[in-house]
Amino acid sequence: MVSDHRVIVKLTLRAPAKLNLSLAVVGREADGFHRLVSCVVPLALADTLEFSPGGVADTMDCDDASIAVDESNLVLRAAAVFRASYPSATYGHFSLSKKVPHGAGLGGGSSDAACALRLLNMASGHPFDVVRLQELATSVGSDCAFFVDPVPMVMRQRGQLLQRLSSSQAAAYHGRHVLLIKPAFGVSTVHAYGWFVANGSYTKESDAEAALTAALSNPDAVVKLGNSLQAPVFARHPELAQGLAVLKSTLGISAVMTGSGSACFAFVDGPVDLARVRAALEPAWGPNVWATVTTLA
Repeated sequence: MVSDHRVIVKLTLRAPAKLNLSLAVVGREADGFHRLVSCVVPLALADTLEFSPGGVADTMDCDDASIAVDESNLVLRAAAVFRASYPSATYGHFSLSKKVPHGAGLGGGSSDAACALRLLNMASGHPFDVVRLQELATSVGSDCAFFVDPVPMVMRQRGQLLQRLSSSQAAAYHGRHVLLIKPAFGVSTVHAYGWFVANGSYTKESDAEAALTAALSNPDAVVKLGNSLQAPVFARHPELAQGLAVLKSTLGISAVMTGSGSACFAFVDGPVDLARVRAALEPAWGPNVWATVTTLA
């Protein structure tokens, strides 16, 4: 008789960043969450999350010392959510390698959380399908569901209602080069929406839907639809607008904010001198400006 002694080896997944190419805030629910209509795309820029099964509790480490690795981290919060729905899930250790800056509006933490759910699902023999994983992800964070199956989508409601772009629409996005820039400081999503409530204005939902439908086949047109959070965030952080104005006047690069900030982006057609980009931004943004070029995945 032969025993089955299969051992689950270390599992690894990429956790991509995302861009909100457009973001219209169209209403607010009684629980305080806002309703959105947003075109969201994944990026080649990504964190890496590894899972090594073993032990009697979930633990984690991170190569970025500024990231908390206790139960406040979305990775371990996602693991707890998964385990609550599947108590026999394998325990193990998560190792996170960060490439996506936090406090940027690029969804790095949410993507890491969705990655944790996917890794535990793999280690547990795939007890859940994509739809169920997206439901679990929504309970971790509003935009986590997108990262369970990260492809170009329209995100609605709190972020849990997702509609994939058609293959022809998605083809217009794939491989586009994008410059990402971020000051040393981040912006809290909670604060960004609080500033919006105090200073912003809701977009009529039917208008947001009609405009996005008309623009979806052209990523540049989608970007021109704007971001409802940009004006209130820039009002609190005028240095963001000041830096982008200098970038436009000196290098001809027109950038806008993604998500709740503080990261901004611009489509680019060729090589970018990142040293010149940082030099243009530093007078307004201060030292340690982060800049990179990546592609829409």
